Amino acid sequence: MRSLAIALVSIVAVPASAQNVSGPARVVDGDSLEIAQTYVRLKGIDAPELDQNCTRDGQRWRCGEEAATQLRSLAEGQTVTCFGQGNDAHGRVLAVCHANGLELGATMVEYGWATAYRSYSAAYIGHEHRAKSARQGIWRSEFVLPEYHRLAKGEAAAPPVLEDRPASRQRRSQTADQVDYGCTIKGNRSRRGDWIYHLPGMKYYQATRAEEVFCSETEARAAGYRRSKI
Repeated sequence: MRSLAIALVSIVAVPASAQNVSGPARVVDGDSLEIAQTYVRLKGIDAPELDQNCTRDGQRWRCGEEAATQLRSLAEGQTVTCFGQGNDAHGRVLAVCHANGLELGATMVEYGWATAYRSYSAAYIGHEHRAKSARQGIWRSEFVLPEYHRLAKGEAAAPPVLEDRPASRQRRSQTADQVDYGCTIKGNRSRRGDWIYHLPGMKYYQATRAEEVFCSETEARAAGYRRSKI
C-alpha cells in the first residue's frame, strides 16, 4: 500500500511555484499545454495553428493538427516539467518544458513542427536553420508563418508580456569575402515564407521591417536568407 501511495503522489501534478509546474500534460496545440489546470505556452516557438493548412506537392494537408500530434507524442504519457518565465497576454505561463529527457520547444523546432518565434526570442534560430536545411516537418511544404495566419484571420498578435526580445546578434569577425555594411542589412520573412534580405539603397529597403540585422551578405545567407531581386 505504501508503494502504491508513493506512485500516486508521483503522478499528481503539483506546481513547484507560481510559475513552475510539473505533471501529466494535455496538449492543446503545437505549442501549448495544460498541466494541473495551468495553461502553458512553450516559450520562443510558434507552431502552425490547429486550423492551419500547408501545401505539399499541390495538396493541402493539416499541418496544424500534425504539429499538435507531434507534441502529443513527446509530452502525453510523460511527466512534463515546465520552468516558467512570465506570462503572455492571454495569461498563459511562458515556459521552457522538458519531458523524457527532451526540451520540448527545441525538439519541436529541430524536427520542423514549429518555427522559431523570432519576434520574441532568438533561442531556437539555429534549430530552425537545421530543420529548414534538412526539409523537416513543415519545411517540406509551402506555408505561411503562424503569426501571419493569425493576422489573416483577423486575430491580432498577442505579444508576451515578459517574453525576451532577441538579443543583439553576436557579431562574427569579418573575413576577406565579407563586405561590411555597418550591420544595416535587413532580413525579413514574407507572408509566403520567403526569407529575403535587403541592402541599403535597394528599392524596398526603407519600407522593410527588419526581423534580423546582418553585417554582411555572407552572414545573411548563412542564416538562410536570399538577396532581394529588386
